[in-house]
Amino acid sequence: MIDQSLLDILVCPESKQALRVADGALLDKINASIGGGSVTNRGGEPVTVSLDEALVREDGRFLYPVRDDIPIMLIDESIPLSQQA
Repeated sequence: MIDQSLLDILVCPESKQALRVADGALLDKINASIGGGSVTNRGGEPVTVSLDEALVREDGRFLYPVRDDIPIMLIDESIPLSQQA
């Protein structure tokens, strides 16, 4: 789990918006889509590994994966949530 003190200082590298921890319902939805092979990151690469944790940009447009308790704050690794519409 992301430490709150880290979450307090993290921002989206693109827009500088605040981030929040993705809730279980969103993670379930994303992981179902990942299992179905329909998720790609902003770099165009397919996302094949399910997520245990992720951070969502304040405007709700992008999700940043967290792997091994480390937020992956690279724009190309973010997942557009518009794919989940």
